[in-house]
Amino acid sequence: MDFKNLKNFMDSLTDWIIPGNSAVVYKDGQKVFEYSSGYSDLENKIKMTGEENINIYSCSKVATVTAALQLYEQGKFLLSDPLYEYIPEFKEMYVRSGERLEKAKNPITLRNLFTMTAGLTYNMDTDAFKEANKITGGKMDTMTVVKCIAKDPLQFEPGESWGYSLCHDVLAAVVEVISGKRFSEYMKQNIFEPLDMKYSCYHASKEIEKRMAQQYIYDTGGEKDIVTLQNSQNSRGVIKNTGGNSLVPGEEYDSGGAGIITTVQDYAKFAAALANKGLGINNNRIISSGTVELLRTNQLNNEQMKGYNWHRLAGYGYGLGVRTMVDKAAAGSNGSIGEFGWGGAAGSNILVDTDLNLAVFYAHHMLNPQEEYYQPRLRNVIYSSI
Repeated sequence: MDFKNLKNFMDSLTDWIIPGNSAVVYKDGQKVFEYSSGYSDLENKIKMTGEENINIYSCSKVATVTAALQLYEQGKFLLSDPLYEYIPEFKEMYVRSGERLEKAKNPITLRNLFTMTAGLTYNMDTDAFKEANKITGGKMDTMTVVKCIAKDPLQFEPGESWGYSLCHDVLAAVVEVISGKRFSEYMKQNIFEPLDMKYSCYHASKEIEKRMAQQYIYDTGGEKDIVTLQNSQNSRGVIKNTGGNSLVPGEEYDSGGAGIITTVQDYAKFAAALANKGLGINNNRIISSGTVELLRTNQLNNEQMKGYNWHRLAGYGYGLGVRTMVDKAAAGSNGSIGEFGWGGAAGSNILVDTDLNLAVFYAHHMLNPQEEYYQPRLRNVIYSSI
């Protein structure tokens, strides 16, 4: 193995506009590469190390679906189960059709939640969220928010298409119902602690806040609708922002879709466990090999695939909450069929290949992360390195 190209590629990103980045690679359960480039705090010239805490946003989804599948393995649910059996508020749903609302013909199933085919949206500025805010006094606990979401109309009939949405936040609420535990506590006990992910959490303590890397946004001159920006643009075209996570609407909201705060070193341990078919580097098993295989199997039919065009990553289908390679030629990839993972809004990216027992976690901490540029190139460089 020769990771010179990976190191050089990471350096090229920090020479370009990325303030800092870090990556860890595991092969056959052994850490074979770790490297950081640039700065976790550009203004104060604090070097990136991979030990600082970051928001991984939608990379959280991979851990969420893994945790939910632990309950599947225990016989607590079937993928075909209607969602309303666990959260009755979803019993009667309506689909928006132009200016009209029509009663949904099909119930939302748990499979629909895993696969983003439920018809939910990612709109967090609805009457439902305002009602939840009022009911909870701004605390916005997960279950109350999800019950209110059930009042919002669907964007399509459940199962008819694919649409990126709050499905995995709703799945987190299902985990709460089945386990009887707050989602963040369930994750701590069943994912973070078994894998010795000491600096992973959902809400930053004062200790974690001190460890946080600065978060930036790449300003292309368009609307700044992700966060409220302060500070002026620096020479790299990136702006330091106020921090925090705009996809977490309240202090008690455990976002299954975007809530994890972690380190590159920590989340790489999770990636390594998936690559080793569920067995962590400390020999703690978090999920079975057969379930990992199910997780990475494309779940979308031809009609649903028409709605799935995520950041122009051709050649991928969608498994139980992860992209999954289905066509190497279309993807222009030198990797493996079945390679799977996901990315996050500030530049995190998890890549897992169970055939090669290969796990990669890469991250920078910049909103508007230029993932269409760096993700496919990062993948190709990694595979050329092993």
